[in-house]
Amino acid sequence: MSSSISQRIATIRASLPASVRLIAVSKQVPTELMRQAYAAGIRDFGENRIQEAASKQAELQDLPDITWHFIGHLQSNKAKKALELFDWIHSVDNLHIAQRLDTLAQQLGVSPLVCLQVKVLPDANKSGWMIPELFNDLEALNQCKNLQIQGLMTIPPLDLDDGEVLNVFNHTHKLAQEITSQQWLNIKMVHLSMGMSGDYHLAVQAGATMVRLGTILFGNRS
Repeated sequence: MSSSISQRIATIRASLPASVRLIAVSKQVPTELMRQAYAAGIRDFGENRIQEAASKQAELQDLPDITWHFIGHLQSNKAKKALELFDWIHSVDNLHIAQRLDTLAQQLGVSPLVCLQVKVLPDANKSGWMIPELFNDLEALNQCKNLQIQGLMTIPPLDLDDGEVLNVFNHTHKLAQEITSQQWLNIKMVHLSMGMSGDYHLAVQAGATMVRLGTILFGNRS
């Protein structure tokens, strides 16, 4: 990519509604490039590995107003560390991990912002609730009072065409509306975390409030 990170960020920001939060996915991105993104106005960074994030946070501790988003598959044994390091966890993908986070959050005295990861279509390569499973678990999720459940996250299967991807995003939006209509006390559906470098324009069309962009900002990772 010949353009600078700041130019790419400016171009993408210009294409996004003001209501959409741009999360720079910085996995495998060196901190000097993250500093360039920060200088261009990025304050939200997404990481998918706990250890990598911990080391970057130590290097970037002079930038105190960063919001850190965990976007990878979260193993139960890493849950405590995730709560210590991240403001947001987008990838709460089953009831067991939600309940584990809830228990740990109470112990740590934190109240993390989380999204529930859903699969509109079957996908062996992705974690997350299938829709019937999610509806079955909503009552138990509503008991997770130390989590601030804010919405849904989804990643479409690979190899879909644009129309199919848009259908996935629209279906996720509709699912959030259905959950809202049930008026749960502790489950809010104010955010839709969906859309990555190749499909974020479709996600925005379908009502995304947060897009997770890596390659289009930083180039290809190794």
